Parts: sequence; C-alpha cells; structure tokens
Amino acid sequence: MSYEAKLSDLGLALPAPPKPVANYVPVVRTGNLLFLSGVLPSRDGQLVMTGKLGESLTVEQGVEAARVAVLNGLSIVRSEAGSLNQVKQIVKMVGYIASAPGFTDQPQVLNGASDLLVAVFGEAGRHARVAVGAAELPRMAPIEIEIIVELHPIVTPSS
Repeated sequence: MSYEAKLSDLGLALPAPPKPVANYVPVVRTGNLLFLSGVLPSRDGQLVMTGKLGESLTVEQGVEAARVAVLNGLSIVRSEAGSLNQVKQIVKMVGYIASAPGFTDQPQVLNGASDLLVAVFGEAGRHARVAVGAAELPRMAPIEIEIIVELHPIVTPSS
C-alpha cells in the first residue's frame, strides 16, 4: 500500500504546505535528503492552539498539536518530492515543546508526531529524535518540529 493511501486509510489528509513567515525556505534538498525548517501546528496560517504544556495545555493537547505539525511537515515533503511515496526513511525529528517550569513530559508530547510517522510509513517511519523543552516558541506555539527525510534516489537512464 502506498504511503499516500495509508494516510487516507487513517482518515487523514495533508493540508497545503505552510508558507514561511520570515526570511527562510520551508525545505532544503541536498542529494536525497530533505531538511525541513521548523514547522508549527497551524491550519490555514493560524495556530490550532497556543500556550505551554504543563500550564495552559495538557499532554493530550500537546499530542494533537504534534500531529498537526507533522502533517504540515509531510505536506512540505510531498510538495518537494512530488509524492510521499518517494520517502525512503524518516531519518530524524527534533521537537521543541513550550514547557512550563517543572514540565518533563516532552517525549510523550512528541509521541503524537512519532506515532503518526510510524503509522504512515511503518519501519521507514522509525527515526532518531530529540524532545526539548523550550521556554518560548514563535507566535506562542506549543510545539515546533523539524524533520530530516531521505528520499529514494532519482534513477536516470544511462547514456
């Protein structure tokens, strides 16, 4: 089953890729690797929630924010690669979680994104990762993720 079909079977659809809000590009491709810039949990340019985990947001809300952010990331991947089916491996994810003092469940929040990647890509979705607590994030976002993705090599006919 294709990754695009798997996403559909999970009842999920990718949004339009989010547009940069400053002087950067959403993704840089070098060889077969995609390096995504930080991605926030937004829909139609608006954050789905704001606040800090352990203060105004629960772990469950953080998990949902992580899922929204990773779907935005996958929309950037699809835009750059042409299809999610070009993904060979999700290599690494870093998640920054806006955290109130004493909040230590950052890994559980980031599981929202990690679990979704494994649900869509299976073994190819298993990745190295870092979950970091942050005092503040842009626009009061609860989470920001960055992802490194390996694509299948482009095969060109030999001359």
